[in-house]
Amino acid sequence: MQNVTPAAIATLALELAPAVAFGFAAERTGQRIQRWPAAARVLAPAVLVVPYVVIAASQHMFRWQWFGLYAALPVMIAWLLGQAAQADPTQRGNWRDALILLILGLSVDLRWFESAWPSGLRALNELLLVDMGLYGFLAVRQLDGVGFNFCLKWTDWKSGLRELSFFAPIVLLLGLPLGFLHPHANGPAWWKAILTWIAIFFFTAVPEELYFRGWLQNFLERRVGRRPALIIASILFGLSHFNKRNPFARHINWSYVTLATIAGIFYGRAWRERRRVPASTITHTCVDWLWSWWF
Repeated sequence: MQNVTPAAIATLALELAPAVAFGFAAERTGQRIQRWPAAARVLAPAVLVVPYVVIAASQHMFRWQWFGLYAALPVMIAWLLGQAAQADPTQRGNWRDALILLILGLSVDLRWFESAWPSGLRALNELLLVDMGLYGFLAVRQLDGVGFNFCLKWTDWKSGLRELSFFAPIVLLLGLPLGFLHPHANGPAWWKAILTWIAIFFFTAVPEELYFRGWLQNFLERRVGRRPALIIASILFGLSHFNKRNPFARHINWSYVTLATIAGIFYGRAWRERRRVPASTITHTCVDWLWSWWF
């Protein structure tokens, strides 16, 4: 994240607060919110507009249409997921769940809202969307089996690194002939390597694993079973990378999509073993981290 200013740091802290609350005390946080009056539960996430206001005002780019979007979208998500909780108490998945996942996914992949943010700070938009999803699915929908937890366990490392060891030979065998991997010597300083791993973990891997495994694969398993859910979620994960290397490219990078789909299989396996987002996040982080330094 570039263009770091005091306002950007304050905004980051504001946006991390909900993630920290759910990451360390999801059940307790959700139960407290469930005790609020129904209207308060629906209207409360409108406060998520504040991060946009802080950044936009500091950068002199405030627009009322963006203010309206960031105030209304989390309220709409909370309202729809509240309706879904009543209509689908067994949590097999409702059209409202699908609609919210579609909106969140496309808004990130197609960069619908990025023009609201200054260059170098657009990752704050994605983190804000994560907050909206966390509030809606964990606090209002009370979706179980997500496994969003920042308290890492030994089993998370065991599962995550095991799937990494399974995936590594495959990505090497396919990535080099496809021209996706370009080995080069780039030995980082140890402190930079550690900071990079942490940054990838929290700002790339956690949001993607929460979305594709904790929410999408979770719902799919209830509808179509474990194996089909793993395959479908992995294909959608791969397709979501169609423009990752060049956001403005006219053609799909099928090499990237193919390898991301295969990677999704191993990320999904890591998550579903104990339904833990940290497990798949470790695999995902290590893959991106190794690729960033040596390929």
